[in-house]
Amino acid sequence: MANDAPRATVLVVDDEASIRESLRMILEYEGYRVEEADGGKTALARLGDRLPDAVLLDIKMPEMDGLDLLSAFRERGYDMPVVIITGHGDVSTAVEATRRGAYDFLEKPLQRERVLVSLRNAIDAHRLQSENRTLRLEPDELIGSSVAMRRLRETVEKAAPTPATVLILGESGTGKELVARAIHRESARKDRPYVQVNCAAIPDELIESELFGHEKGSFTGAVRRATGKFVAADGGTIFLDEIGDMSGRTQAKVLRVLQSGEVEPVGAEKTVRVDVRVVAATHRDLEEEIAAGRFREDLFYRLNVIPIRTPPLREHLDDLAILVEYFVRRYAAQNNYRPKEFDEDALEHLRSLPWKGNVRELKNLVERLLILSPGDEITREDVFRATGGARPELSSSLTSLKTLREFREAAERLFLLQKLEENDWNVTQTAADVETPRSNLYKKMDQYGIRREDHT
Repeated sequence: MANDAPRATVLVVDDEASIRESLRMILEYEGYRVEEADGGKTALARLGDRLPDAVLLDIKMPEMDGLDLLSAFRERGYDMPVVIITGHGDVSTAVEATRRGAYDFLEKPLQRERVLVSLRNAIDAHRLQSENRTLRLEPDELIGSSVAMRRLRETVEKAAPTPATVLILGESGTGKELVARAIHRESARKDRPYVQVNCAAIPDELIESELFGHEKGSFTGAVRRATGKFVAADGGTIFLDEIGDMSGRTQAKVLRVLQSGEVEPVGAEKTVRVDVRVVAATHRDLEEEIAAGRFREDLFYRLNVIPIRTPPLREHLDDLAILVEYFVRRYAAQNNYRPKEFDEDALEHLRSLPWKGNVRELKNLVERLLILSPGDEITREDVFRATGGARPELSSSLTSLKTLREFREAAERLFLLQKLEENDWNVTQTAADVETPRSNLYKKMDQYGIRREDHT
C-alpha cells in the first residue's frame, strides 16, 4: 500500500470508539495517516482547507447520520471519495448513498482486505480524476472572453501552422511562455521537441555553450562534449525567453542560425545543420534597445516576422473573474484543496489593484487567499489582508493629514507593512528588499507600532 498511496490521510467517522480504534490500527499499519470523528458535526468541524484523501463513513450515527453528512460534504464542495460502512440491514440505504456520490460501501463485520482494497481503489480513482481535470485545464490557459484575449488567441491560431519566426512582446507575467507553448502545440511540429531557454537566467559566459553546445576541452570545465539546445530542438521548436537580455556576441550567433540553419558548437571545427523553429520573447522594448546599441537591428527584423503582443491584465480586467475562478479550480484540483468563492466586493477590489505582475501576480494571490483566508467565501477584507493594502479608512485618512511629516510617516508605515506581509514577516528578507539595514527596520517597526500579531 505504501507504494501506491504514500501517507494518504483517511478520516474515519463512526460513533463507536472500538470500530474507530480497529480501523486506525489497520490503516496505520499500512502507512495511512488516520483522523477520527465520533459523529457528523465533529467531522465537519475537523475539515479545514486541506481535505483527507478519503473518508470511511458509518451510516447509523446519532444527531447526523451518514447520508446527511455525505450531502453536507457535497454541498460544501468537498469532493474526496467516501466509502460507506453499513450494517446488514442498511444495504438499501448504502445503495442510496452510492447513488448520491459515495464511492463504495462495506458491510459489517468489516474485513481487513476488503477495507484496504476499497480505500486504495477510491484514492487512486480520485487522484486520476484530479490529474485528468488538471490536464484538461492546461491547454486552455490563454483564457478570457475580452476583446484583447480573443485577438491574442486568433493571432496564435494564424501564426502556429506557419513556419515563421515569432517574437512575443509583453510585460512580465502576461503569459508569453503560454503563447509559445500554444504555438508549438498547434503547429505541424507538435510531436517534435519543444525546448525552452531563459536567456536571462544563464550567465553570459555559459549561454553560448548552452545554446550551441561545446566540444570537450574547449574551455575550463568542459570535461565532456555537450549538445546545445538548438540541436536538442532539431525538428521542433526552441523558445528563447527574455532574448532582450542576450549579449551582442550571442546575438550574432543566433542570427547566423536564423540565416543559415547552422549551429557552431564552442570549440568545434565544423558546423551542425538544424531545422528549428524559433519563437522568442522579451519584456523589453527592443526598438529602444536597438537605439541604445544593446540589441542588433538585423536580428530584430529576423525575429519580428510575426509579432505577438500579450496584453497586460489592466487592459482586460473584464477577464479577472474568469481568471480567478480558473485559478481556484486548478489549485484545488492539484492540491486536494477545498474550493472557495470570491464575493463581488472582493472581485471589485481586485479590479482596482495595479497588477504590475499581471496574471502571474493574480495567480499567486489567489493561491495565497485560498490558503490563508479563514472562511468558505473570500471577502474584500481578506484581499486587503493578503495584499498588505491599506483599508479604505486608512487610505482616506492619508489625505486628511495636516502636515507633510505626518503624511510621510503614515505612508512609510503602510509601505513597510506591505513589504513585511509580502515576505511573510521575514525581517531579514524585507530589509534586503527595501535596501535598509535590518536594525533600522526593527527601529521603524517599533516607531510605528508594527507587530505581526496585529496583522495575521
